[in-house]
Amino acid sequence: MRDRHRRRLDRQLAALARRFPALRGLVGLAEARPGVILRLPLGLLLVAGGFLGFLPILGFWMIPLGLLILAIDLPLLRPGVSAAMIRGRRRLALWRRSRRNGGR
Repeated sequence: MRDRHRRRLDRQLAALARRFPALRGLVGLAEARPGVILRLPLGLLLVAGGFLGFLPILGFWMIPLGLLILAIDLPLLRPGVSAAMIRGRRRLALWRRSRRNGGR
């Protein structure tokens, strides 16, 4: 079961890297195995900073990014994060399609 969720998250990260080529290096760097020591504190700091999103510079965008980084190492978060990524990609595709068709 865990392998399935890991593969699903890997597919979503690969799709993100394909969609935004500028992020390809960051996605590869985030998935590097020795990066566990950096990913866990970084993910926790992003989530904690996201709760202070009402302050300048910090923002609520930090929460999903922190959860994504944490999901690479924490199997408990993988199903929810990958499902949220899938839903987000579908909604973005529907939104783009509706804009292309003149809002119909």
